[in-house]
Amino acid sequence: MSNAPVIRSDVPGSFAWGVFHERHPVLVRQVLDALPYGPAERAAVERLLAESTTGVLVPPRAESPDLTDSPAAAAQWTAWGEGLWGRPWGEAPFLWAESYFYHRLLDATGYFRPGPWQGVDPFAPFKAAELGGTAVDDELAALDGLDGLDELDEPPRTRRADALLQSALWGNRADLSFRMTAEKDGASGSDLIADDSARLWTLLERSGGGRVCVLADNAGRELLPDLVLIDHLLGRGLAPQVVLYVKPQPYFVSDATMTDVLAALERLRTAPAPTAAAVGERLWQAMGSGTLSVRTHPFFCAPLPYHAMPADLRGELAGSALTVVKGDLNYRRLVGDRLWPPTTPFGEVTGHFPSAVAALRTLKSDVIVGVDAATVARLDRTGTPWRTSGRLAVIQVDDARR
Repeated sequence: MSNAPVIRSDVPGSFAWGVFHERHPVLVRQVLDALPYGPAERAAVERLLAESTTGVLVPPRAESPDLTDSPAAAAQWTAWGEGLWGRPWGEAPFLWAESYFYHRLLDATGYFRPGPWQGVDPFAPFKAAELGGTAVDDELAALDGLDGLDELDEPPRTRRADALLQSALWGNRADLSFRMTAEKDGASGSDLIADDSARLWTLLERSGGGRVCVLADNAGRELLPDLVLIDHLLGRGLAPQVVLYVKPQPYFVSDATMTDVLAALERLRTAPAPTAAAVGERLWQAMGSGTLSVRTHPFFCAPLPYHAMPADLRGELAGSALTVVKGDLNYRRLVGDRLWPPTTPFGEVTGHFPSAVAALRTLKSDVIVGVDAATVARLDRTGTPWRTSGRLAVIQVDDARR
């Protein structure tokens, strides 16, 4: 199956090409407008933008030895880029090039080196604005309307459980979130083009209460429903422990770090809505007792698919009953960022993963597997970029190892 073409960004007009030539220039302007970086940092960011669109790949320390992270990290990236250095950015795998862009962006802003900007998240203003928005209070208040739904159904797949799962799936799509109904098809309707949610709940029920791992995606409004779902798993006895994995450093604009987890927990604990506040308080206590553990690993900011994960991380995940993989980037790393035929069975490209795995993913890039032929034909007939629009989603499960 590995003969599917690797996605690259050297095809003008493609989604991947647009990320580098249209999205990144906008992102750079936003980053430089959001914080008062000095002339050296601004010049380094501008050089990175020019290099990534019209130049060639250079190792971290070759670009600017005085503006780079540790020698060990530079050596690691030098090894990861073997065979790529000196070639145009577009000739590198899209996943690899995007990861390197964000690493270099942190480097350019002074995140790694001693000085006033060390450890300052360049994306923090965006995250704070989203989490602090008034719309979040309205969404959290909607949680009160889900109370009592569990009493109407047989666990584990209750209407409340399905509503929370769909909220975690759709993240910050504000027209859904916690406001969605608990009807069979949820508020997403036909936008959910692959739905293994029944298998997910059955797997949790049959696992005997094994540990669940969650690979987080974005911070802010997308992390909040993840945390509420985690509270549900712990509170309903579907998992005796949940391990939430976050990025060790800012990554892909809004990916969650430990700082973002703490901010989201505080947002829940201080919410005017009583249900949300109670969730926040329970999760705070769960972290103190160890039933909720937050971990990270350098590999989560590596430019590699998950089949290349190191042995120590593989061992951690192998001990779980289920790993829930959140979001588009994690999906690309899970199945491989390739142009698979979309009807390729999900399990055929996830068999390398060390535990049973469930992907909750809104489609925001070209890669997709596990969709039936009739659905693919219907979507193709629309003539719209359905793979990248963010309007469609999948819940997919590979439980062959259970």
